[in-house]
Amino acid sequence: MEMKTRFDWKAALNAGAVAGISALLICLVGMVASFGQRYIISGVLSIGHTLLLMNMILAGFIAVRRARYENRLFTLLSGALAGLVTSAMVAVVVLIGQYVNLRAVLINASTELYRLLTFGQNAFVGLAILLLIGAVLGLLTALVSLLPDYIRRAVVLAFAILLMFGLLRDLLRVMFEGWGPLGGLFLWMFPVAGGLSIPGVVFLLVVAAGISLLGSLLIGPKVCPSVKQWVGKQPRGGQLAVRLGVWALLAALALLAPRILGVYPSEVLNMVGLFALMGLGLNVVVGFCGLLDLGYVAFFAIGAYTVGVLTSPEISYSPHWPFWAALPVAMVAALLSGLILGIPVLNTRGDYLAIVTLGFGEITRLFFLSDWLRPYVGGAQGIQLIAPARIGGLLLTQPRELYYLILAGCLLVIFVSTRLKNSRLGRAWMAVREDEDVAQAMGIGLVNTKLLAFATGATFAGLSGALFATKLGSIYPHSFQLLYSIYVLCLLIVGGMGSIPGVLVGSLLLIGLPELLREFAEYRMLVYGAVLVFMMLTRPQGFLPAKPGTRRTGKEAEKSAP
Repeated sequence: MEMKTRFDWKAALNAGAVAGISALLICLVGMVASFGQRYIISGVLSIGHTLLLMNMILAGFIAVRRARYENRLFTLLSGALAGLVTSAMVAVVVLIGQYVNLRAVLINASTELYRLLTFGQNAFVGLAILLLIGAVLGLLTALVSLLPDYIRRAVVLAFAILLMFGLLRDLLRVMFEGWGPLGGLFLWMFPVAGGLSIPGVVFLLVVAAGISLLGSLLIGPKVCPSVKQWVGKQPRGGQLAVRLGVWALLAALALLAPRILGVYPSEVLNMVGLFALMGLGLNVVVGFCGLLDLGYVAFFAIGAYTVGVLTSPEISYSPHWPFWAALPVAMVAALLSGLILGIPVLNTRGDYLAIVTLGFGEITRLFFLSDWLRPYVGGAQGIQLIAPARIGGLLLTQPRELYYLILAGCLLVIFVSTRLKNSRLGRAWMAVREDEDVAQAMGIGLVNTKLLAFATGATFAGLSGALFATKLGSIYPHSFQLLYSIYVLCLLIVGGMGSIPGVLVGSLLLIGLPELLREFAEYRMLVYGAVLVFMMLTRPQGFLPAKPGTRRTGKEAEKSAP
């Protein structure tokens, strides 16, 4: 971006207006008042005030991002003006509310909201404080942007950790209690009532900033621009040792996660794993092959119901198989259903394909809901008493045990997806995704390629459905609505179409994060909107998009030719 020599006050005003609208929305939907008594820092800073102040920081960030100045004073002025505009928009609404009954139209424009926005002072003193805070926060945000990279990373990480600990206070307290003496070192940060203690805040800021600065000192910008480049400079044996060490660390964390985190976080990881399995399957159909499937939840339902019918004593025709005998049958049933769907839709594309697959998903749900088939699939009452997974004498019924079963399924599907992506079939899928006509002209058989994509994606969904059925022990038709197909498609978009790591990131953001924030009731669903808006503004290709294929030059092709 070209550096500006003159102060652009319009850019600062626009940034402040954008953040101001966001701040007003948060206030008037009731979030500030609802969380006004829930503290991040005990007796000092509530979540309601934090949500408001974050918008002033956002204003400074947008202002600095949109305008780059040669004169650093202009950068500081831009951030301060943007923060001031944000707080001024909130102050105007509060001022109007002193003379006009806004609550007749806006139900959340209450006296409690005005009290929080004026910090318990009279209107004019409180609004003056609000304006001052907005200008100062915008100024500080601009000042942080001017700091060296390694210091800026330390500051951002420190406050992000502080915010995370404050929001997840109750969950972290439960988790730390299971750590024995080591957990006692952390529990003192949380008083019995309220948020973090002041010593706890100082401890978190110092530790988080210290870790970031230490990392920058060891492998930071003065040594090399990135860790990847640092690894690349090592000898071949050193590079292998680093990679093996990283994989060993990740494997240890994955294996120890349920013991470290506790029961509820393990349950959240199980839900993330199930949606990741579905996402990896849909990634084959949509991300690799470019076939928009909105009825993908049907294959998930078929896998779950197959396990239910084959294992539950409630179904009179059930052979009462164990879970491990029913699992491959469920995957084969889902595979066949993928072929059955794929054959009639081979010649449809785009929106038409989406409509046909959507109809297939709804037909499948109504099929399981019908009274006509109730003796076979349970109808509206669903299927209960589904057999749990068993390894020897160990029943996998608790979240911590089920975690390892779902982890094994995810690792298997990730391995298969990676091998398929780098295979001849994977390249054929991606050619069809880019242009079907050109792919057909190059000799790729569209029929076989598309059918294999549908079958592979359906098989992965069937595996996820089977694990879902044995996890809950009961299934119902309303558990397989269209909305779940939309969830899976959203996590693909957020993570990055065609990216296997992106599926995992999307699952964590759109499934795991709202579950961890369940205590915030209906407002937690705003996480979806916030993450999607942030992604569209900053990462339109997804947080971890698939790397584009490299093309060889003519000379490179000649050298590699036989």
